[in-house]
Amino acid sequence: MATANKVYADPSALLKLYLHEPESRQMAAWRAKASAPLVVTHHGRVELTNGLALAAHRRLIDEHVFKSALAALDDDFAQGRYVQADLLWRSALNRAADLSRQYSRTLGTRTLDVLHVASALELGFHAFLSFDTRQQNLARAVGLKLPAT
Repeated sequence: MATANKVYADPSALLKLYLHEPESRQMAAWRAKASAPLVVTHHGRVELTNGLALAAHRRLIDEHVFKSALAALDDDFAQGRYVQADLLWRSALNRAADLSRQYSRTLGTRTLDVLHVASALELGFHAFLSFDTRQQNLARAVGLKLPAT
């Protein structure tokens, strides 16, 4: 199994640690085994925060759960379970544009999915954790390994 510090975890996968979703148990089991800090980009942190806010907006969670989940997310950063990545945005966006040109027409990948794969490559990761099939296909196409969850 790849250790957490060698795996770029897509924020939609990390969100499963804070919301009850189909793969939440699977993600929690993977995270329990991978004790090293996870690297999260600035846009990944925004995506996590927004995912929680959208769940509250859609009434999938109540206000108490929303506030508790935000507090847990903040605590994960404060306690070092997540580390904020320094990413060169111009390089990541250029790489994302190249990946879009090369793969999105055939794989159907969305912009944020491409941006996260590009970010993983720019940060030097060799493994990518996602539950999204199209994003997994892109990660494989560019040579990233998919860790067992």
